[in-house]
Amino acid sequence: MPKLSVIIPCYFNEDNIPVTTNELVANEANFPAEVTFEYVFVNDGSGDDTLGALQRAQTQHPGRIRIVDLAGNVGSYNAIVAGIAHATGDCLAVITADLQDPPELMAQMYGHWQQGFKLVIGNRHDREETGLSESMAKVFHWLMKHLALRNIPDGGFDFVFFDRQVATEVLKLHERNSNVFYLMVWLGFAYVNIPYTRRKRRIGKSRWTLGKKVKLLADSLLSFSFVPIRAISVLGLGLGAAALLYGLYVIALKIARPDEPAGWTTLMVVLLFVSAFQMIALGVIGEYVWRGLDAARQRPLYVVNNVYEA
Repeated sequence: MPKLSVIIPCYFNEDNIPVTTNELVANEANFPAEVTFEYVFVNDGSGDDTLGALQRAQTQHPGRIRIVDLAGNVGSYNAIVAGIAHATGDCLAVITADLQDPPELMAQMYGHWQQGFKLVIGNRHDREETGLSESMAKVFHWLMKHLALRNIPDGGFDFVFFDRQVATEVLKLHERNSNVFYLMVWLGFAYVNIPYTRRKRRIGKSRWTLGKKVKLLADSLLSFSFVPIRAISVLGLGLGAAALLYGLYVIALKIARPDEPAGWTTLMVVLLFVSAFQMIALGVIGEYVWRGLDAARQRPLYVVNNVYEA
C-alpha cells in the first residue's frame, strides 16, 4: 500500500488551515483506494495562531496530520526540508498552505510516479495574478533558465511530487541559502512537467515580501550559476582593454600636443566608473565568500520545537 506524504509549509496561515485541510482530505477521493495519506504541516515560526489552527485540524482529522513546529522562522525552503525529514511516505508532494496550487493535480502526478518517474513538476503555465508580482516572477524564472539551470520548465514551479529516493538525496546535500526545488531538478532525474494555472490567493495576504524575493534570486543564481563571477572577469578584461586604448590615446595626444591641458572631467568619469565596478565586483565575490563561510559553520537549517504526531 503506497503512502503519500504531503508537505505544507505554514507561515501566518491561521485562516487558511481549516480550508486547506478540508480540501486536501476531500482530494483523497481522486486517488486509488489503496493509497494512504500523511499531511506534514510545518509551522515556520508563525506569529499568529497557526499552530493552534493546526492542532484543531489534527483533532478533526485523526490519524492524518503531523505537525512539525519550528523554534523560529527559517524561510519556506528550510521549512520544506524539515517536512521532508519528518515525512514517512513512499512518495512525497509539496504544496502551499494557501492552495494557490490545485490539490487535484496530485492524482495525475501520482499516476506518473507509478509509471516510474522520480520527479513530477507542476509548472505555473499561467497565473490569475497580474501586475508587478507577475512581472517579477517572469523575470526571475527567465534569469534562472538562461543563466543557471537550462532544463527547468518555463514559468517556474513550487508544486512538486517526488519519490523517496529524491527526498533522501536532497537531505544528503545539506544545502544552505539555496532553492530546494531547483536542487531536485539539479539531481538529474528525468521528470514530467504538468502545466497549470496558478490561482489567486483568496484568504489572507502573502508574506512573500520584496526583500525575500530579492534574496531568493541571489541565492538561486549564486547556488546554481557561475555567471556573476564570469561576468566580472569579462567586464574586467573589457575595461582593461578600454584603459589600454585610452592610455595609448593620451600618450599620442601628449606627443602631438604637448601644451594641451589634461581633461579633468574625462579623468573623473573614468575614475568613478572603475571604482563603481570594483565595488560591485567585491560585493559579488563577498556573496560567494559569505555563503562558503555559512556552509563551513555547519549550523542546522532549522530547530524543531516540537512534533505533534497524527
